[in-house]
Amino acid sequence: MSSTEAPYSIGTPGRPWGEAEVALWLSRQVVQRSYAADVVSVIDTFRSRFDVSEYGRIDYAPDSYPLFAIRSRDWNDALPVVLVTGGVHGYETSGVHGALQFVDRQMANYAGRVNILLAPCISPWAYERIHRWNADALDPNRSFRADSPAQESAALMRLVEPIRARALMHIDLHETTDTDESEFRPALAARDGIHYEPDDIPDGFYLVDDSENPQPAFQQAVIAAVAKVTHIAPADERGEIIGSPMVAPGVIEYSLKKLGLCARVTDAPYVTTTEVYPDSPRATPEQCNAAQVAAVCAAIDFVLAEVASA
Repeated sequence: MSSTEAPYSIGTPGRPWGEAEVALWLSRQVVQRSYAADVVSVIDTFRSRFDVSEYGRIDYAPDSYPLFAIRSRDWNDALPVVLVTGGVHGYETSGVHGALQFVDRQMANYAGRVNILLAPCISPWAYERIHRWNADALDPNRSFRADSPAQESAALMRLVEPIRARALMHIDLHETTDTDESEFRPALAARDGIHYEPDDIPDGFYLVDDSENPQPAFQQAVIAAVAKVTHIAPADERGEIIGSPMVAPGVIEYSLKKLGLCARVTDAPYVTTTEVYPDSPRATPEQCNAAQVAAVCAAIDFVLAEVASA
Protein backbone atom coordinates (compact mmCIF):
# COMPACT_ATOMS: atom_id res chain seq x y z
CA MET A 1 0.00 0.00 0.00
CA SER A 2 1.41 3.38 -1.00
CA SER A 3 1.75 6.23 1.46
CA THR A 4 -1.03 8.11 -0.38
CA GLU A 5 -3.45 5.19 -0.39
CA ALA A 6 -5.76 5.04 2.61
CA PRO A 7 -6.37 1.60 4.15
CA TYR A 8 -9.77 -0.01 3.72
CA SER A 9 -12.21 1.15 6.39
CA ILE A 10 -12.51 -2.30 7.99
CA GLY A 11 -9.67 -4.37 9.40
CA THR A 12 -5.95 -3.93 9.99
CA PRO A 13 -3.62 -3.86 6.97
CA GLY A 14 -1.81 -7.17 6.58
CA ARG A 15 -4.17 -9.08 8.89
CA PRO A 16 -7.07 -11.20 7.51
CA TRP A 17 -10.53 -10.47 8.82
CA GLY A 18 -11.98 -12.43 11.71
CA GLU A 19 -15.57 -12.73 12.84
CA ALA A 20 -15.65 -9.19 14.24
CA GLU A 21 -14.57 -7.63 10.95
CA VAL A 22 -17.06 -9.69 8.94
CA ALA A 23 -19.82 -8.71 11.37
CA LEU A 24 -18.90 -5.03 11.02
CA TRP A 25 -18.88 -5.34 7.24
CA LEU A 26 -22.28 -7.07 7.29
CA SER A 27 -23.77 -4.36 9.49
CA ARG A 28 -23.00 -1.82 6.77
CA GLN A 29 -24.85 -3.63 3.99
CA VAL A 30 -28.25 -2.13 3.28
CA VAL A 31 -31.06 -3.10 0.92
CA GLN A 32 -31.10 -0.82 -2.10
CA ARG A 33 -33.51 -2.61 -4.43
CA SER A 34 -36.06 -5.44 -4.39
CA TYR A 35 -35.42 -8.93 -5.74
CA ALA A 36 -39.15 -9.68 -5.49
CA ALA A 37 -40.19 -6.57 -7.43
CA ASP A 38 -37.37 -6.49 -9.99
CA VAL A 39 -36.77 -10.19 -10.65
CA VAL A 40 -39.40 -12.54 -9.24
CA SER A 41 -42.28 -10.50 -10.63
CA VAL A 42 -40.74 -10.72 -14.11
CA ILE A 43 -40.12 -14.46 -13.79
CA ASP A 44 -43.79 -14.92 -12.88
CA THR A 45 -44.79 -13.48 -16.27
CA PHE A 46 -42.92 -16.33 -18.00
CA ARG A 47 -44.90 -19.17 -16.43
CA SER A 48 -47.38 -19.41 -19.32
CA ARG A 49 -44.58 -19.83 -21.87
CA PHE A 50 -41.80 -21.72 -20.09
CA ASP A 51 -41.30 -24.12 -17.22
CA VAL A 52 -40.43 -22.15 -14.08
CA SER A 53 -39.32 -23.94 -10.94
CA GLU A 54 -37.89 -23.07 -7.54
CA TYR A 55 -34.56 -24.87 -7.17
CA GLY A 56 -33.62 -23.76 -3.67
CA ARG A 57 -33.64 -20.95 -1.16
CA ILE A 58 -31.01 -18.60 0.17
CA ASP A 59 -31.40 -18.03 3.89
CA TYR A 60 -29.67 -15.25 5.81
CA ALA A 61 -31.92 -14.66 8.80
CA PRO A 62 -34.25 -12.89 8.82
CA ASP A 63 -34.12 -12.83 5.01
CA SER A 64 -35.05 -15.78 2.79
CA TYR A 65 -34.98 -15.76 -1.01
CA PRO A 66 -36.42 -18.35 -3.42
CA LEU A 67 -34.16 -19.27 -6.34
CA PHE A 68 -35.76 -19.79 -9.74
CA ALA A 69 -34.79 -21.66 -12.88
CA ILE A 70 -36.47 -21.29 -16.27
CA ARG A 71 -36.48 -24.24 -18.68
CA SER A 72 -37.57 -24.80 -22.22
CA ARG A 73 -41.10 -26.14 -22.33
CA ASP A 74 -41.37 -29.64 -23.81
CA TRP A 75 -37.80 -30.50 -22.85
CA ASN A 76 -36.52 -33.12 -25.31
CA ASP A 77 -33.65 -35.36 -24.25
CA ALA A 78 -32.72 -35.88 -27.90
CA LEU A 79 -31.75 -32.20 -28.21
CA PRO A 80 -28.54 -30.52 -27.05
CA VAL A 81 -28.54 -28.72 -23.68
CA VAL A 82 -27.26 -25.23 -22.95
CA LEU A 83 -26.98 -23.38 -19.64
CA VAL A 84 -27.36 -19.62 -19.11
CA THR A 85 -26.62 -18.03 -15.75
CA GLY A 86 -26.79 -14.48 -14.42
CA GLY A 87 -26.47 -12.66 -11.14
CA VAL A 88 -23.69 -14.76 -9.62
CA HIS A 89 -22.47 -11.34 -8.53
CA GLY A 90 -25.63 -9.57 -7.45
CA TYR A 91 -24.38 -6.08 -8.20
CA GLU A 92 -23.83 -6.86 -11.90
CA THR A 93 -27.25 -5.69 -13.02
CA SER A 94 -27.26 -6.51 -16.73
CA GLY A 95 -26.30 -10.08 -15.95
CA VAL A 96 -29.67 -10.48 -14.27
CA HIS A 97 -31.81 -8.30 -16.50
CA GLY A 98 -30.07 -9.37 -19.69
CA ALA A 99 -30.91 -12.98 -18.82
CA LEU A 100 -34.54 -12.04 -18.19
CA GLN A 101 -34.67 -10.06 -21.43
CA PHE A 102 -33.33 -13.07 -23.33
CA VAL A 103 -36.13 -15.22 -21.91
CA ASP A 104 -38.76 -12.64 -22.79
CA ARG A 105 -37.62 -11.80 -26.32
CA GLN A 106 -35.53 -14.66 -27.69
CA MET A 107 -35.85 -17.95 -25.83
CA ALA A 108 -38.99 -19.10 -27.62
CA ASN A 109 -37.15 -18.84 -30.95
CA TYR A 110 -35.05 -21.85 -29.92
CA ALA A 111 -37.98 -24.13 -29.14
CA GLY A 112 -37.56 -27.56 -30.70
CA ARG A 113 -33.88 -26.95 -31.47
CA VAL A 114 -32.18 -26.90 -28.08
CA ASN A 115 -32.99 -27.37 -24.40
CA ILE A 116 -32.25 -24.21 -22.41
CA LEU A 117 -31.80 -24.10 -18.64
CA LEU A 118 -31.50 -20.57 -17.31
CA ALA A 119 -30.87 -19.30 -13.78
CA PRO A 120 -31.22 -15.51 -13.91
CA CYS A 121 -30.28 -14.40 -10.38
CA ILE A 122 -28.06 -16.76 -8.45
CA SER A 123 -27.30 -14.29 -5.63
CA PRO A 124 -30.51 -12.48 -4.62
CA TRP A 125 -29.18 -11.22 -1.26
CA ALA A 126 -26.33 -9.50 -3.09
CA TYR A 127 -28.70 -8.28 -5.83
CA GLU A 128 -30.69 -6.35 -3.26
CA ARG A 129 -27.58 -4.84 -1.66
CA ILE A 130 -25.75 -4.23 -4.97
CA HIS A 131 -22.80 -6.26 -3.75
CA ARG A 132 -20.29 -8.79 -5.05
CA TRP A 133 -20.19 -11.03 -1.98
CA ASN A 134 -22.86 -12.93 -0.10
CA ALA A 135 -23.77 -12.26 3.53
CA ASP A 136 -20.82 -14.33 4.74
CA ALA A 137 -18.38 -12.03 2.88
CA LEU A 138 -17.72 -14.82 0.36
CA ASP A 139 -17.53 -14.45 -3.40
CA PRO A 140 -19.91 -17.04 -4.93
CA ASN A 141 -17.89 -16.88 -8.14
CA ARG A 142 -14.88 -18.34 -6.40
CA SER A 143 -16.94 -21.03 -4.68
CA PHE A 144 -18.09 -23.46 -7.37
CA ARG A 145 -16.35 -26.49 -5.93
CA ALA A 146 -17.14 -29.56 -3.85
CA ASP A 147 -18.42 -28.72 -0.35
CA SER A 148 -18.89 -25.11 -1.42
CA PRO A 149 -19.00 -22.63 1.48
CA ALA A 150 -21.43 -20.43 -0.48
CA GLN A 151 -25.15 -21.28 -0.41
CA GLU A 152 -25.61 -19.68 -3.81
CA SER A 153 -22.95 -21.78 -5.52
CA ALA A 154 -24.01 -25.02 -3.85
CA ALA A 155 -27.63 -24.50 -4.92
CA LEU A 156 -26.68 -23.95 -8.56
CA MET A 157 -24.44 -27.02 -8.56
CA ARG A 158 -27.35 -29.11 -7.33
CA LEU A 159 -29.57 -27.66 -10.05
CA VAL A 160 -27.19 -28.43 -12.90
CA GLU A 161 -25.99 -31.84 -11.70
CA PRO A 162 -28.48 -33.74 -13.92
CA ILE A 163 -27.18 -31.93 -17.03
CA ARG A 164 -23.56 -31.43 -15.95
CA ALA A 165 -22.13 -34.10 -18.26
CA ARG A 166 -24.60 -33.40 -21.09
CA ALA A 167 -24.34 -29.63 -21.39
CA LEU A 168 -22.90 -28.44 -24.68
CA MET A 169 -22.54 -24.77 -23.76
CA HIS A 170 -22.62 -22.51 -20.70
CA ILE A 171 -22.60 -18.73 -20.84
CA ASP A 172 -22.31 -16.84 -17.54
CA LEU A 173 -23.37 -13.18 -17.63
CA HIS A 174 -21.29 -10.63 -15.71
CA GLU A 175 -20.20 -6.99 -15.60
CA THR A 176 -16.95 -5.22 -14.79
CA THR A 177 -17.74 -1.94 -13.02
CA ASP A 178 -15.89 1.05 -11.64
CA THR A 179 -16.79 -0.18 -8.15
CA ASP A 180 -14.55 -3.19 -8.74
CA GLU A 181 -11.65 -0.82 -8.12
CA SER A 182 -13.29 1.67 -5.74
CA GLU A 183 -14.81 -0.94 -3.40
CA PHE A 184 -14.70 -4.63 -4.19
CA ARG A 185 -11.03 -5.31 -4.90
CA PRO A 186 -9.88 -3.14 -1.96
CA ALA A 187 -12.37 -5.00 0.27
CA LEU A 188 -11.04 -8.35 -0.97
CA ALA A 189 -7.47 -7.36 -0.18
CA ALA A 190 -8.49 -6.16 3.28
CA ARG A 191 -10.51 -9.30 3.99
CA ASP A 192 -7.58 -11.53 3.03
CA GLY A 193 -4.91 -9.38 4.67
CA ILE A 194 -2.99 -8.84 1.43
CA HIS A 195 -1.58 -5.86 -0.41
CA TYR A 196 -3.99 -4.10 -2.76
CA GLU A 197 -2.62 -3.35 -6.23
CA PRO A 198 -4.81 -0.91 -8.17
CA ASP A 199 -5.61 -1.75 -11.78
CA ASP A 200 -7.44 -0.15 -14.69
CA ILE A 201 -11.07 -0.86 -15.58
CA PRO A 202 -11.38 -1.71 -19.28
CA ASP A 203 -13.81 0.45 -21.25
CA GLY A 204 -15.97 -2.01 -23.12
CA PHE A 205 -17.22 -5.56 -23.40
CA TYR A 206 -14.93 -8.58 -23.13
CA LEU A 207 -15.08 -12.34 -22.59
CA VAL A 208 -13.28 -14.81 -20.35
CA ASP A 209 -12.43 -18.15 -21.99
CA ASP A 210 -11.23 -21.31 -20.24
CA SER A 211 -7.45 -21.58 -20.41
CA GLU A 212 -7.74 -25.36 -19.92
CA ASN A 213 -10.00 -25.73 -22.97
CA PRO A 214 -9.88 -22.57 -25.10
CA GLN A 215 -12.43 -22.21 -27.88
CA PRO A 216 -11.31 -19.16 -29.89
CA ALA A 217 -13.83 -19.49 -32.73
CA PHE A 218 -16.69 -19.67 -30.23
CA GLN A 219 -15.44 -16.61 -28.35
CA GLN A 220 -14.99 -14.59 -31.54
CA ALA A 221 -18.51 -15.43 -32.70
CA VAL A 222 -19.83 -13.91 -29.48
CA ILE A 223 -17.55 -10.87 -29.76
CA ALA A 224 -18.68 -10.24 -33.36
CA ALA A 225 -22.34 -10.29 -32.34
CA VAL A 226 -21.87 -8.01 -29.33
CA ALA A 227 -19.78 -5.53 -31.35
CA LYS A 228 -22.98 -4.67 -33.21
CA VAL A 229 -24.54 -3.58 -29.91
CA THR A 230 -21.73 -2.03 -27.83
CA HIS A 231 -17.99 -1.45 -28.07
CA ILE A 232 -15.39 -4.11 -27.34
CA ALA A 233 -12.71 -3.42 -24.72
CA PRO A 234 -9.21 -2.78 -26.08
CA ALA A 235 -6.07 -4.09 -24.41
CA ASP A 236 -4.14 -1.70 -22.17
CA GLU A 237 -0.56 -0.60 -22.78
CA ARG A 238 0.65 -3.96 -21.44
CA GLY A 239 -1.50 -5.89 -23.92
CA GLU A 240 -3.79 -6.95 -21.08
CA ILE A 241 -7.40 -6.67 -20.00
CA ILE A 242 -7.83 -6.43 -16.22
CA GLY A 243 -4.42 -7.97 -15.57
CA SER A 244 -4.63 -10.89 -18.03
CA PRO A 245 -3.11 -11.06 -21.54
CA MET A 246 -5.60 -10.40 -24.33
CA VAL A 247 -5.39 -13.58 -26.43
CA ALA A 248 -7.73 -12.31 -29.18
CA PRO A 249 -9.80 -9.16 -29.66
CA GLY A 250 -11.87 -8.77 -26.50
CA VAL A 251 -10.88 -12.15 -25.02
CA ILE A 252 -8.82 -13.19 -22.00
CA GLU A 253 -8.44 -16.59 -20.36
CA TYR A 254 -8.72 -17.88 -16.79
CA SER A 255 -8.30 -21.36 -15.36
CA LEU A 256 -12.00 -21.60 -14.61
CA LYS A 257 -12.07 -24.87 -12.66
CA LYS A 258 -9.05 -24.01 -10.53
CA LEU A 259 -10.57 -20.66 -9.57
CA GLY A 260 -13.98 -22.16 -8.75
CA LEU A 261 -15.77 -20.03 -11.33
CA CYS A 262 -19.39 -20.50 -12.35
CA ALA A 263 -18.58 -20.91 -16.06
CA ARG A 264 -16.99 -24.30 -15.28
CA VAL A 265 -19.92 -25.67 -13.24
CA THR A 266 -20.59 -28.19 -16.05
CA ASP A 267 -18.38 -30.23 -18.36
CA ALA A 268 -19.58 -28.25 -21.39
CA PRO A 269 -16.96 -27.93 -24.15
CA TYR A 270 -18.08 -24.38 -24.99
CA VAL A 271 -18.03 -21.94 -22.08
CA THR A 272 -17.60 -18.22 -21.66
CA THR A 273 -18.08 -15.43 -19.14
CA THR A 274 -19.36 -12.11 -20.45
CA GLU A 275 -18.12 -8.84 -19.00
CA VAL A 276 -20.20 -5.78 -19.83
CA TYR A 277 -18.98 -2.30 -18.77
CA PRO A 278 -22.05 -0.34 -17.60
CA ASP A 279 -20.08 2.69 -16.38
CA SER A 280 -18.83 3.61 -19.83
CA PRO A 281 -20.02 7.00 -21.13
CA ARG A 282 -20.54 5.14 -24.42
CA ALA A 283 -23.04 2.60 -23.05
CA THR A 284 -26.57 2.82 -21.67
CA PRO A 285 -28.33 0.30 -19.40
CA GLU A 286 -30.41 -0.72 -22.41
CA GLN A 287 -27.25 -1.41 -24.43
CA CYS A 288 -25.79 -3.44 -21.60
CA ASN A 289 -28.86 -5.67 -21.43
CA ALA A 290 -28.91 -5.94 -25.22
CA ALA A 291 -25.23 -6.91 -25.24
CA GLN A 292 -25.95 -9.78 -22.87
CA VAL A 293 -28.85 -10.95 -25.03
CA ALA A 294 -26.72 -10.75 -28.17
CA ALA A 295 -24.00 -12.77 -26.45
CA VAL A 296 -26.43 -15.51 -25.39
CA CYS A 297 -27.98 -15.77 -28.85
CA ALA A 298 -24.60 -15.84 -30.59
CA ALA A 299 -23.33 -18.52 -28.23
CA ILE A 300 -26.36 -20.75 -28.79
CA ASP A 301 -26.31 -20.15 -32.54
CA PHE A 302 -22.64 -21.13 -32.70
CA VAL A 303 -23.06 -24.44 -30.92
CA LEU A 304 -26.18 -25.31 -32.91
CA ALA A 305 -24.22 -24.72 -36.11
CA GLU A 306 -21.47 -26.97 -34.75
CA VAL A 307 -24.00 -29.70 -34.02
CA ALA A 308 -25.53 -29.36 -37.48
CA SER A 309 -22.14 -29.66 -39.19
CA ALA A 310 -20.94 -32.63 -37.12
